[in-house]
Amino acid sequence: MTDAKASLPPIAVDLLRPEDAPGVADLFRLIYGEAYPVKIYYDPEALIAANREGTIISSVARTPEGRVVGHNALFNHVPHPKCHESGAGLVHPEFRVADLFSRMVAHGVQVGPQFGLEVVWAEPVCSHVYSQKLCHGQDFVTMTLEVGLMPAAAYAKETKLRWRVSNLIDFVTLVPYDRAVHLPEPYAEQLVELYAGFKDQRHFLPADRPLPAGVATRLDNRIIDFAQVARMSLHQPGADLAAVLDQAEAEAAARGVVTTQVWLNLGQACVGAAVEELRGRGYFLGGPLPGWFGHDGLLLQRLSEPVQWDTINLEYDRAKRLLALVRADYDAIQGG
Repeated sequence: MTDAKASLPPIAVDLLRPEDAPGVADLFRLIYGEAYPVKIYYDPEALIAANREGTIISSVARTPEGRVVGHNALFNHVPHPKCHESGAGLVHPEFRVADLFSRMVAHGVQVGPQFGLEVVWAEPVCSHVYSQKLCHGQDFVTMTLEVGLMPAAAYAKETKLRWRVSNLIDFVTLVPYDRAVHLPEPYAEQLVELYAGFKDQRHFLPADRPLPAGVATRLDNRIIDFAQVARMSLHQPGADLAAVLDQAEAEAAARGVVTTQVWLNLGQACVGAAVEELRGRGYFLGGPLPGWFGHDGLLLQRLSEPVQWDTINLEYDRAKRLLALVRADYDAIQGG
């Protein structure tokens, strides 16, 4: 491995240049064919425009001749525009001994503040531990477990997968500050324990307000058909929460959703009442989501089929403790 690495040319990691975009498209086709679900990476002009606008922030690895051999990106698809995921990462097979993936992730975290970002998060998979090690090495902190997020078919090259692939969500804070967090009573102890390992400050408040009368629930229901996942962002729970959830869940079921996630805002004192409604429907703990709404969020989740817990492979003690908390709540909900 050392000799192979030494034989490679020096690789620069930098922000996307317009002339890189065709090489990014070629790299995605090399690795995924036409199957990568986010099609903008196949469209050089669209990718250039997105990087110019800052909706995607691409870190590109290139040789001295300008050949693109790696790509990773920061992008937003959660409520707070300054909270970005690190993803869409891939490296040319000939250059995988060069530690380019780690360098590109680190580059994104480094340049994030110049784009106004406050939080960066990543989703290391639990079908193996390699991406968990990468995030751990970059000082990301594991906070949340997404159970059964993706179907095994999405990882066709990993032929030994027996069930859906679960993911951790790891966070790194770029702009630290103290946030207020309302603790729903069923999860107060679990959340305090998880926040104790987080590097940003939080102060805790009760979540004991009722759902506000005369306020309409605002919920965005995003269904990802190829993944059989519904992600419901609960911006504002109101007295009509049950009826709104009924409608969203019916739509998800009609489209074959297996995994339903709900993101709740821990900046709202009525979040406890929303948690009680969801727990009564079979939703269980996922974990806190720092900076998700500007305020922190909370993931609750439900699956339409039994969880195969032995498919979740974890490297670090913190993630293993998180799994124990999540599974204990799942068992309590199922037993109730």
